Amino acid sequence: MAVRAAVLPAIGAPLEITAVDLPDPGPGQVRVRLAAAGVCHSDLSLSNGTMRVPVPAVLGHEGAGTVVAVGEGVAHVTEGDPVVLNWAPSCGGCHACALGEVWLCANALGGAADVYARTADGTDLHPGLNVAAFAEETVVSASCVLPLPEGVPLADAALLGCAVLTGYGAVHHSAKVRPGETVAVFGVGGVGLATLQSARIAGASRIIAVDVSPQKEELARAAGATDYVLASGTTAREIRALTGKQGVDVSVECVGRAVSIRAAWDATRRGGRTTVVGIGGKDQEVTFNALEIFHWGRTLSGCVYGNTDPARDLPVLAEHVREGRLDLAALVTERITLEDIPTAFDNMLAGKGGRALVVF
Repeated sequence: MAVRAAVLPAIGAPLEITAVDLPDPGPGQVRVRLAAAGVCHSDLSLSNGTMRVPVPAVLGHEGAGTVVAVGEGVAHVTEGDPVVLNWAPSCGGCHACALGEVWLCANALGGAADVYARTADGTDLHPGLNVAAFAEETVVSASCVLPLPEGVPLADAALLGCAVLTGYGAVHHSAKVRPGETVAVFGVGGVGLATLQSARIAGASRIIAVDVSPQKEELARAAGATDYVLASGTTAREIRALTGKQGVDVSVECVGRAVSIRAAWDATRRGGRTTVVGIGGKDQEVTFNALEIFHWGRTLSGCVYGNTDPARDLPVLAEHVREGRLDLAALVTERITLEDIPTAFDNMLAGKGGRALVVF
């Protein structure tokens, strides 16, 4: 069956909106009709080669939709079920999974090398980060679908597949923000907005949003920011001034650039925690001297997928949505069509907006 999809023909090439031939689900597979897919900066990183995947590929890893068919052996979902796509399913058998660190699963992205569909001329297509959500329908491994809990709008639920899990996990699992602590969030994109909301849920007393764009202040404050700082060479100094010259207890960096990682570190108080969520390129080198590492006693940590277990955390997030503590719609800055994805990529490069949502 042919469906429309956004195909990346080669690294660095523009996306092509075209029809692809999608097969029926085989054993252990599920076919999903997408309701929506978020346009994440990670998709841009895949298209420009910062993160490597086999090409040609259909990108998109943050999505939700309805099951239209299941293959043999699939029991946890059935036709008609609303589901969230999980682009990094854990295998349960590698060293990281044995330690309970399923977000570091060594085999999570193994499916990205599979051939899951073909173009009209017979060219093999790979599923980006496992799920190929930039398409009207997709066929994925059963491990890549999670039942959507009740009370969450299906289209908005797409954001639970990456941005919200990442932002929530950065606050609650990686940085472990405690009630009354102060938090700075660097970067007010989709993940940054989710991080701001999560810091508010955690009970942070002061939440400082940092971004290069003055236009994002309203979005940041609506998400929970108490203060807004325009990124500059004096960002860390401004944050310390807002926190009694101490710095924040926790900084969460959602950009992936050396300058913002360094600023997040400098804005963190002595003994505080700096968590890096942003995915940067190999050229983004951050330097520290040995004395400052000793003197400041800060913790610097990376954070993959929010250090989350989606199967465990999705019901928790759904409860926050139902109770009004987490506003998924507030994370969406524009709702677009499949054809608009290339423009959304351009907007991300220009530092505009929070999260574009492709609605099918």
